[in-house]
Amino acid sequence: MKKISIITFILFSILEIQAQTYEYKIVTSIESVVPMGVGRSRIISAEETKDHTAYTTSRTEENTKQNKSKRSDAKVEDFDETKMLNFYSATGINFQNIASNDALLSSKVNSMIEEGWELTFVTSGVESDAGKGDGDGIFITRFIFRRMK
Repeated sequence: MKKISIITFILFSILEIQAQTYEYKIVTSIESVVPMGVGRSRIISAEETKDHTAYTTSRTEENTKQNKSKRSDAKVEDFDETKMLNFYSATGINFQNIASNDALLSSKVNSMIEEGWELTFVTSGVESDAGKGDGDGIFITRFIFRRMK
């Protein structure tokens, strides 16, 4: 009888763990790769949510279901914007700026963890200088957090 009780408890515990759901939050850092400090570098964190289905259109050959929402309605009004420094200064790569940005990003990640979020994924991309006449570029990183609902 004891064995059946223990096995039942373990099974219910496993089912409870599997049934838990998460909520996700994305924090984005955008670091400018524009010389002379002209670009803008920021940490962006939305403070409101949007329902993606309100902005989704389904299209098939037989039927085109048009969504009535305007693209401009998808804009989030409430977000945090943390200023960071640019990668480049007048003399080239500025390592002090990079270290300063690392300190700000570490602070943001630590704050999120203190709020109960767990860092689950990090992904990044670059749009860099495309040659003569193109002095623009960004380094973007998305930090994907989750926590139990």
